[in-house]
Formats: sequence, structure tokens, C-alpha cells
Amino acid sequence: MAPARRFAPALVRFGGLAGSLLLAAVAWQHGARSPWESTMTAASVFAGREGVIAPLGWLVGIGLLITAWVAGLRVVPSARWAWVTAALWALPLLALPPLGSYDVHSYACQGYALSAGLDPYGAGPQQVGCPWLDAVAPTWRDSPAPYGPVFLVVAAAAAKLGGSLTGAIAILRGVAVAGVVLTGVCLPVLARRCGVPTARAAWLALACPLVAVHLISGAHNDALMVGLAVAGLAVAVRIGEQSRAPTAMPVAAGVLLGLAAGIKITAVVVLPFAVLVAVPPRARPDADRADVGADDDADIGVLGRLAALVRPAVAMVGGAVAALAAVSFASGLGLGWLANLAGSGASVQWTSLPTAVGMTADLVGRAFGVSGDTVPVARGCGLVTLAMVLVAFWWRTLRTGPDPRRAVYGAGLALAATVVFGPVFHPWYATWPLAVLAASMHRGTRWLVVPCAVASALCLPDGYNLALATKAQGALAMTAGVLVLAVWAHRRDRGPARPG
Repeated sequence: MAPARRFAPALVRFGGLAGSLLLAAVAWQHGARSPWESTMTAASVFAGREGVIAPLGWLVGIGLLITAWVAGLRVVPSARWAWVTAALWALPLLALPPLGSYDVHSYACQGYALSAGLDPYGAGPQQVGCPWLDAVAPTWRDSPAPYGPVFLVVAAAAAKLGGSLTGAIAILRGVAVAGVVLTGVCLPVLARRCGVPTARAAWLALACPLVAVHLISGAHNDALMVGLAVAGLAVAVRIGEQSRAPTAMPVAAGVLLGLAAGIKITAVVVLPFAVLVAVPPRARPDADRADVGADDDADIGVLGRLAALVRPAVAMVGGAVAALAAVSFASGLGLGWLANLAGSGASVQWTSLPTAVGMTADLVGRAFGVSGDTVPVARGCGLVTLAMVLVAFWWRTLRTGPDPRRAVYGAGLALAATVVFGPVFHPWYATWPLAVLAASMHRGTRWLVVPCAVASALCLPDGYNLALATKAQGALAMTAGVLVLAVWAHRRDRGPARPG
């Protein structure tokens, strides 16, 4: 083995660790602290008010992490090595102030409201008298909680057991770590079923800088949502590998997916694909006879296949609804959280595709003397498009047999579409499809790596999003990029058919 090849894994591991240590040093001085203070923005950096060391440390640190992650795709020797390296990169950030966002402080206040017997869906942290209000970003001080009851119960426990803001953040960060660990444990089940190398899947999903910076350091509840969704899919995969799975298994898969949706409702898009994943071998027309039991050799016919699809669907949907309803009403929160989902759309940034199109339309209109706000219309069109895309993905997956491998991939695409066509995009949203696609993509992983790498560098240490400094330019560039991509895809589809 050539010396460069022999030392490549070590260079990747310790190069990324150096970047993580630099980010830890920046977090110590410029992370999300209490009380809230915007310590670093694009304007303050270019004006020289932040000095040289902190901005340079952030730039070099995140650059090293991204470079090591991308380079590691070619040299990762095993899944175990990937898990250890990802843990090593996250370790320096565990005991320091959050990076990239103040959201965890909002979580703590929302949990405090519920633990005090108040309604976090009826008022924001300022109205409920949260003792840690000065740590919450001003944008969210008057905003009711937009999260599901499952997460608010977790946040309430963190606030009560923690006893202070620091204690609550420590517990919430522990929950985020548990979510990432759950993803890592269940990921090999999906990767093996889809025929994807486990080492590559683990590296893509766990060593991504978004995981260390936003899920673990930032303690975002997306970590637990993704972990539960991946666990639900893993149980569905186990069902699909058995000719006659116990009824409790699809119910368990539904419960896990229902709990994931009880954190953020976006996880519900996985449920229809999980049903297809769980279809037993005897109900798949393209199943190999060797995978089917002796008692199932005969073709069961269309009605049998439909029945095989209906049973896991009823069990999964029932489990999901039961879990969500049980937590909603046992906590006393009811269904009030559904009315607050629109509150997260207060942020208007070009990083969301529909929002960028709306912003571009407004810019063009003003250039011709026409004033108006097109963003809500564009966002509405985005949601309609999302619904159509999700139905098309599911129907296309169903027509294939259904094939569990395509169904897992379809679940990843559904999560990706939810990110792309959603009204708001924050960098950590890119982690929603990351694990599922990492475990099911056989080629074209650059479409996964490039957006995640760019998203990793979007937020400054205390949460300032660089998209705010490039609103007009970003909106125009995003819209132009989409138009170019649409033209390219149209010409490619009209060209001569190619194998595969």
C-alpha cells in the first residue's frame, strides 16, 4: 500500500478533529450564550469589530470539517472507523455553548411553560414568564411553540430536571446525542437492505459537519426526529424480510414514526413509504421464489397483494395515530400544536426555494414599479407542488412491485422534497433526508454531499445566517439556478434513452 494511501484515514480523522477543536474554541467565546447577544454578523466581521482570530477560527474550523468529510468518502475503511471518527469530532463541542443557533434556549422556555402548567401553544416565552427569557432570540420571544407534543414533553422534563438554563440545555443536548446514536444503530439495517456499503452510509450520515455543529452542539430537536424516523423504517425493513411478521411489528414501526411526527410533523411523509417497505415477500410480484416460504410458492393474486398492503398500512397508521394522540392528550396539550405550524414561516430567506422565487418576483415587480408581497403565494404553490411530488413518488414506488429498496429510497426523496419545497429552510433541515438517502443511494451522492457542505457553512457561531446578508443576490441566484436545472432536465428527458 502506498504511504499516502496508508495515512489517508489518519489525515482525515485528525484533520477533522483539528477543525472541531477550532470550532470549540470559537464556541467558548462566540457561541449562543445567555443573555442573548448578536456577537458576530457578516457586517461586524467585515468592519473588523470581531478581530481576526474568531472569524478565522470559524472559517478554518468549518472548512477543515467539510474537507475531511468530503475526503473521507474515498478512504473510510469501515463502519466502525466512521462511527468512532464522528464521535471524536463531536466530543469537543459537548460541554461548550451551542453553535449556530439560539433555538435550544427557546426549547428550554417552551419546556418551562409546560412544566409550570402553562400552555406553550397559547403564548410565547415572554407571555408565560420564562425565567430564561433574556437568552431567547428576540424573533421567537412572542412566538408560541411550533413543535409537536412529544418534543414539548421532553423539553418540559429537561426544564424541570435541569433546574436552570444550563441544566436544561445539557439534558436537551443529551437527547440530541441519543437521537444521533439511534440513527447510527438503525442505519446499517437500511444500508444492508438497500445494498449500500455500511461504511459509506455511516460516514455520510454521521460524520457530516451538520451533525456535529447543529444536531449535537446546537442540540436541535431534529436529531431525535430523524433517529425515530430511521428506527421506524428499520423496523419496517425487518417486517419486509419476513413472510409472516408478528402484528406487533408494524404497530411498533407506526408508533416510532408517530413519535417522530410528534416532534416535527414533517416526519409524517415517511409513513406511506414505510408501509411499502413492510410488504412481505410473498406479496411482491417480483420476489425471488427462494425468498418465499414453501407454503407461499403459489402466486397469491392481486387481492392477496392488496390485502398484504392493507394490513401493514392499518397497523402502522393505527400505531402512529395512537402514539401521537396518547402523548397529545396525556400531556394536556391536545391538538393545539397543529394551528401553530405556520408560525415557523416568520423567517424569509432565499435558502427556501419557494421563498426565493417569491422574493425574485417581488424584486422584478419593484423594478417595474409594481409593489406587492408574492412570498406567501409562492410558498402556497410550493406546498401544492410538494403534495403532488409526494404522491408521484409514492405511486411510482408502488408500481415497482413494491420493492423495499426503492421504498426506502423513496422515503429519503420524500424528506428531501419536504426540505426543498418547504416555506422555510434552516441549515439543520438538510439532516432530515441525510441518513435515509445515505443508506439507499447507490450513485450520485454529490447531490447529497454538495448541499450539506454548503449548508454547514451558512451560519456563523452565534446563529447569524449568512443568507440574511445576501437576500437579493441569493434569491436571484437560486431562481436562476432552478430555471437552468429545469431546462437541463427537460432536454435530458427528451434526449435518446440511455441504459439504466
